[in-house]
Amino acid sequence: MRFRLSTIIVFFVCFVVLVSLLITNLLVTDSASENIENQLKEKVVSTSRIVAESQVVQNGLQADATGSIQNYALAIQQATEVLFVVVMDMDGIRKSHPNPELIGSPFAGGDEKRVLRGEEYTSRSEGTLGESIRSFRPIFDSNGNQVGAVAVGISLKEVEEAIQQNQRRILTGSLIGLLFGVVGAFWLARYIKKSLFGLEPYAIARIHEERNQMLHSVYEGIIAIDKDSRIVLVNKSARQIFQRAGFLEKEPIGMEINAFLPGLMLDRVLGERKPILDEEQNLNGVSIISNRVPLVVNNKVVGAIATFRDKTEINQLAEQLTGVEMYAETLRAQSHEFMNQLHVLLGMIKLEEYEQVARFIAKLVDHQVHEVGNVTRHVKDPVFAGFIIGKISYAREAHVELTVSCETEIPKPSDSAVTHELITIVGNVIDNAIENVTGTVQKNISVQFSYIDELLAITVMDMGSGIPEDMQEAIFAKGISSKEGDRRGFGLYLVKNSVEKLEGSIEVISELDKGSTFSILVPYQAGDDSDD
Repeated sequence: MRFRLSTIIVFFVCFVVLVSLLITNLLVTDSASENIENQLKEKVVSTSRIVAESQVVQNGLQADATGSIQNYALAIQQATEVLFVVVMDMDGIRKSHPNPELIGSPFAGGDEKRVLRGEEYTSRSEGTLGESIRSFRPIFDSNGNQVGAVAVGISLKEVEEAIQQNQRRILTGSLIGLLFGVVGAFWLARYIKKSLFGLEPYAIARIHEERNQMLHSVYEGIIAIDKDSRIVLVNKSARQIFQRAGFLEKEPIGMEINAFLPGLMLDRVLGERKPILDEEQNLNGVSIISNRVPLVVNNKVVGAIATFRDKTEINQLAEQLTGVEMYAETLRAQSHEFMNQLHVLLGMIKLEEYEQVARFIAKLVDHQVHEVGNVTRHVKDPVFAGFIIGKISYAREAHVELTVSCETEIPKPSDSAVTHELITIVGNVIDNAIENVTGTVQKNISVQFSYIDELLAITVMDMGSGIPEDMQEAIFAKGISSKEGDRRGFGLYLVKNSVEKLEGSIEVISELDKGSTFSILVPYQAGDDSDD
């Protein structure tokens, strides 16, 4: 059976308050009762000493002046509010008493014998006025001789009434405390319930478990930190990536992010309060694409979270997509070009211009042998060669003459990832050149390749509109373009990233209305089967 959170809080708070008050009541009552009794004892003791030191009493006992002793004793009794003040001589005969009729009779109670022997003490006994606490004190004359004794008493009934009154006060205070405890428990339960968005503990536990399962089921790596840059969450995928990078020697939860993973720079977003998206990072040789976002609650940064994925997997997907897109674009361009050529041939055949048909076919064959043969003869990587041929067809469809020349043989790279980066570099630079020559008279683009001493040099020249001088350095920044339109400024940004990844260099020489030249130099290691 599940109880509501408010019920549990109210019950336990009331239980704790009630037990605390009961224990306190018992302890305080016993202590207070003992203190009250001690105070009353001290009262009768001090009163008996005052009477015993009185000259009136001492002289009255020596002169047997019962009247003066009685008057003095009654005055002290009224002033101190005790039950009785009895002065007796050495024979135990009363010289004073609240009831004057008992003056001259022996002291009642049987506990006066010790005081007549010069001893001071207190006792409990029952006399003519009922049960009382008594203080006995011997009376001495100026020469030190005992001439009598004094007994001062206070009623036990009065003591009990004082104790009961104190207990009632303690009980009243306890009940008031319990009332405040109950009210406080209801307020606390309501406040906690509101803080928890009205959720019950079992609902919070279920949500927490579901959240953990979701986070650990996500394929992307997730790591989160609090406002003090300490790691509070690392999901399963992130742990696998960290393990590959050699960072999972210690349990990361609770560690400072820079002490565990300095390369991620997740704490940067805490200060900047701005997300950093789609940034490539290197974690001890493992390349990742990360997104880092600050966690803002009530306009306050309470932490930051990073999601990331191994770039190797992304590159594999990109290579597949690039290959499919390349072949599709090549087939489309070549199919479109072939259909145009068939239309030309059909037209000449209908006109019975057979000699022109022969020359046109010969030109096509020569063009195919020269154009395709030149690329496949020098570029040994079939993927890269196919990509270049596709770009030639694409340029021809755009009515642009794209000339490709290879000063040396270009071997197949030892790492297939280099091909992907070269496709990104060459493809985007050629696309940029095609756009530059659109609308110009000389729609010519020249691409040159050269491989010497494990360095691949690529030069792309166009006779297009050129790039303004003030933008020649900025064009490689993300989102910056010299052309107008949406979705601009990404091609050359990708070129720069790929060149930097290959540890190469890129140089741009451009002049308005005269064209641009992109010179790219990258390290290029040939594969073992480059000569096959």
